[in-house]
Amino acid sequence: MALMPETLSVVEIFHSIQGEGSRTGLPCTLVRLGGCNLRCNWCDTPYAQAGGEPMGLEDVLGRVGELGCRRVEVTGGEPLAQPMCLELLRRLCDKGYQTLLETNGSLDISTVDPRVARIVDFKCPSSGQEGYNLWSNVASLTGRDEVKFVLADRNDYDFATRAVGDHKLAGRCEVIFSPVWGALAPAELARWILADGLDARLGLQLHKIIWPDKQRGV
Repeated sequence: MALMPETLSVVEIFHSIQGEGSRTGLPCTLVRLGGCNLRCNWCDTPYAQAGGEPMGLEDVLGRVGELGCRRVEVTGGEPLAQPMCLELLRRLCDKGYQTLLETNGSLDISTVDPRVARIVDFKCPSSGQEGYNLWSNVASLTGRDEVKFVLADRNDYDFATRAVGDHKLAGRCEVIFSPVWGALAPAELARWILADGLDARLGLQLHKIIWPDKQRGV
């Protein structure tokens, strides 16, 4: 879908409780952009893969303002697949929002406004997309950013553990290991982390615990 200038493909904009990452449990407005360049086997937002509805940048900012939360996360899909995402992030920062970006680790984050906290979701083997990880992104990470690995099994855990060590991620930013919902028991993942003395946060998807029957708007 070709978009007009200063237009974004938007799936949904909603106010909820942040479900993942170091800000889990805090109120947050989420702007979910449509379209994704990857097709993860366990994707939990497949409705956002193909795209959303065209929405002007000013309309997006206006809707965010109406929801009244000073914390905003831009997510997807893959938000960086849309060039206008960079301008949206910049404008959110200019307006004083605590601005977060969740991105799948396959696209360059170096051009993202440095005021944005970037959550980079590097892909493990079970996703079927690990070959698309852009490891040069590591050089752009700072202490305000986070790296997330979504794990379905022990092979994913071993892959993520090697990546943390090889790229010295624990000393660079927050590292989060999150189990695939319904595939890997959180207690099992916790046992592995503790046994290895790994400096990583166990992340659960809080929104799925609070609203287990809702797929959208949470």
